[in-house]
Amino acid sequence: MKTSIATVSISGSFREKLAAIAAAGFDGLEIFEQDFIAHDGSPSDVAAMVRDHGLEILLFQPLRDFEGLPEPLRAKAFDRAERKFDLMQELGTDLVLICSSVHPQALGGIDRAAADFRDLGERAVRRGLRVGYEALAWGRHVSDHRDAWEVVRRADHPNVGLILDSFHTLGRGIDPDTIRSIPGDRIFFVQLADAPRIAMDLLYWSRHFRCMPAEGDLDVTGFMRAVAAAGYRGPASLEIFNDQFRGANPLQLARDGHRALVALLDDVRRLEPDSGIDIAPFPARIATEGVSFIEFATRGEEAQALATLLDSLGFARAGRHRNKHLDLWCQGDIRIVLNQELAGHAAHAWNARGTNVCDIGLQVASAADALDRAAALGAEPFRQPLGPGELDIPAIRGLSGSVLHFIDRGSGLDRVWEVEFDTAANAEAGAGLTRIDHLAQTMSYDEMLSWTLFYTSIFAMRKAPVVDVIDPDGLVRSQAVESPDGALRITLNGADSHRTLAGRFLSESFGASVQHVALATDDIFATMEVLAARGFAALPVPDNYYADLAARFDLPPGLRERMQRWNMLYDCEGDAGFFQVYSRAFAGGLFFEIVQRAPGYRGFGAPNAPFRIAAQKRLHRSGAALPA
Repeated sequence: MKTSIATVSISGSFREKLAAIAAAGFDGLEIFEQDFIAHDGSPSDVAAMVRDHGLEILLFQPLRDFEGLPEPLRAKAFDRAERKFDLMQELGTDLVLICSSVHPQALGGIDRAAADFRDLGERAVRRGLRVGYEALAWGRHVSDHRDAWEVVRRADHPNVGLILDSFHTLGRGIDPDTIRSIPGDRIFFVQLADAPRIAMDLLYWSRHFRCMPAEGDLDVTGFMRAVAAAGYRGPASLEIFNDQFRGANPLQLARDGHRALVALLDDVRRLEPDSGIDIAPFPARIATEGVSFIEFATRGEEAQALATLLDSLGFARAGRHRNKHLDLWCQGDIRIVLNQELAGHAAHAWNARGTNVCDIGLQVASAADALDRAAALGAEPFRQPLGPGELDIPAIRGLSGSVLHFIDRGSGLDRVWEVEFDTAANAEAGAGLTRIDHLAQTMSYDEMLSWTLFYTSIFAMRKAPVVDVIDPDGLVRSQAVESPDGALRITLNGADSHRTLAGRFLSESFGASVQHVALATDDIFATMEVLAARGFAALPVPDNYYADLAARFDLPPGLRERMQRWNMLYDCEGDAGFFQVYSRAFAGGLFFEIVQRAPGYRGFGAPNAPFRIAAQKRLHRSGAALPA
């Protein structure tokens, strides 16, 4: 099945769009008429440019307000169509999209529209062209693909077929399974788009909020399953209108689109085995078993301060790398690596950003399958030279150039700690911290959709609804992605303004990927007792918070006072509680969080975020720092 994208879907000049579409791996494109008109080359020049990029023009669009017009408008509509036919022949494409009319003088009637298309089909066949009819969700008389199909069926012309668009079907709430009864060879083209569910005018929703499949809330997979089951074997194409995309990087948009489309087709192939979708096979979404390790690039005094903080959190230095300046710190199932190398990826990350999380190790069922799926979906593989005795651990690039390594048990990669590290004889310590509960990654807001798609297309992860986090100086949008069992949780935080805490971290760290790491404990009060004895300094929480806590929650006697002693925050979902304590910021805005999560609590303490952010900003303004 050929992959395609409409030129309107991405930003840039026509030349930039072509280069991005080709580089992303698409087979072809839809030329949106406005993009062609704005370009300064002739139709033959455009056709040559497209061929030079290894692409095909699979569709020319749109021809508007054609069917059902009274004379003399009807004659003019056919004249317009003939002019478009001339242009199509020069461009070297044989299919035009005609969307259902919104003309105020258009007349209704299925038979009237069918007669117009039958006549147009006769004109098209003489030129070796085809005509596709699409139902706009806001069409004047035809707004449902079932009515558009009835027009095409009654036109009864081999050169007139149906064009389907997932937004127009799903946006109106039409059951996509109604497509299954349409003969696949009468569907000429299929366009795909997702969108967040927003109650608003259909036209405005479509023109401003479409997004790539799996980035929104519509059942695009169900739509494409129905199309495939109908026997359609033509191109699958993206048609996206989105204000956020208009100023974004065209290559990144094209890559996101290709990733979304290939992942969708793979899903449909697995769900509809007889669909005939013939994309190259690759592994299914990868099951994740949690975070294997976190690696900080650090150096000098910052490395010493971070080691002191880890010690105060109950971590023990458990090993030193045999070839490199890497220290392994452990507690429970948590591994944190401090990398002070002067060459390689960590050194580059340090030079660019200072102390930062440069590498995340993910425990997966199969590291080889994880790499294969990621590569098939356009992720960038990562490798650097291996030293003596070092394991070749598969990896890809992640957010802001960071690295994701894949660790599994089956191939022995989980032995890296005993193979590559000299472990300390006495490494037992601990304050009851057991595992990494979640990672918080910060990015600009316009990158959020891209990274949500990255995680949910490669890994078996689902996304939670977007949450607005109120910062005293702006708004941060946050969306969590997590594995079904909660073994891996990542919150993606999009900053619009450098004045927010997240935005300031992003600007001051030059785009560091991880802002904080949340560490889980089964008994946060016992953990805090130990941490206090080890010199851990928590983020101070004002008394006003605890006064309000008593009003919001019916807490057991004495619990509020115990929480206040440890600067502890609280949230709950039903009877499931969630306790949080934050470290003070270090190294330009990084921090740790300690959490106790009751079974059934799925959130991340979002109601407490404004109070946490205010406390962090207050401490920053006061110049307070971590104790030496």
